[in-house]
Amino acid sequence: MISLNNKGTVSDMAEDREILREVWEGKIPVCFQLAQEDIYTVDQPDPFFLLVPRLSYFPLVTDKVVKHLSKHVDRDNQGEMWLEYEGQALKWHYPIGLLFDMFGSRADLPWNLTVHFQNFPEEELLHCPSKDAVESHFMSVIKEADALKHRGQAVNNMQRKDHKTLWNGVMNDKFDQFWSVNKKLMEVSGEDTFKFIPFRVYQMDQVPLQRLFKPTDDNGDVLTLRHMLESVITDFQEKKSRVLIQGVEPDLDTPVLWLSEHLSYPDNFLHICLQSSPSEVLQSES
Repeated sequence: MISLNNKGTVSDMAEDREILREVWEGKIPVCFQLAQEDIYTVDQPDPFFLLVPRLSYFPLVTDKVVKHLSKHVDRDNQGEMWLEYEGQALKWHYPIGLLFDMFGSRADLPWNLTVHFQNFPEEELLHCPSKDAVESHFMSVIKEADALKHRGQAVNNMQRKDHKTLWNGVMNDKFDQFWSVNKKLMEVSGEDTFKFIPFRVYQMDQVPLQRLFKPTDDNGDVLTLRHMLESVITDFQEKKSRVLIQGVEPDLDTPVLWLSEHLSYPDNFLHICLQSSPSEVLQSES
């Protein structure tokens, strides 16, 4: 289990390296099954099981899934692969861990996903022609995050090889390779802290919420996750809400700077999933 430090001070990244590594090593067991309407062969394809990194993206980890299941699809009608969970098309440009927190966190494991090669949902998903599209999206989000934190100075000071090192660390699931560069994007020293916290709040069937939010108020007092949520959701009610970041339910009094340093995804954003609390779900179902 990850235990969250709730100090109102800036953390020493070296001391918390084990937290960063534990977050990085988070995995989700997934069962990929071909949609019944896509099956062209007489024999039914076996499901394909994978243990996938929470911090990765589905197009980076599904090559073997495509190879295994596409043999049972009519080649003349085979289109781009897309994934679905209980009728919900899954956005490939969202990190896998975020998708699981949004849609699968209350499901039994393994997470059962349906694989499609036909009827691409044009109005719901972006096309992903190659892994280069994932890299392009990833780097654009990295740049947006750094513009919020350091006015873009950290990214601008990086060389092309640094960008590649970052991306290869994500694509190949290499913690040390990724953090050899990402530490430059996470540097906080003395009063030179992040200007704003890169974050998005996700709620079911709603557009993600984000706004400019500083790690401290005008008096220099530390701002917390509670403050952040109240700034974007006017009627936020803690008792009716379940908050997930990286699969963890953090204390709402945790400083947002600490969360940004330790629980951000590789794109340097805090992706915060907001759900109804289990008690609220039970009431709505009864």
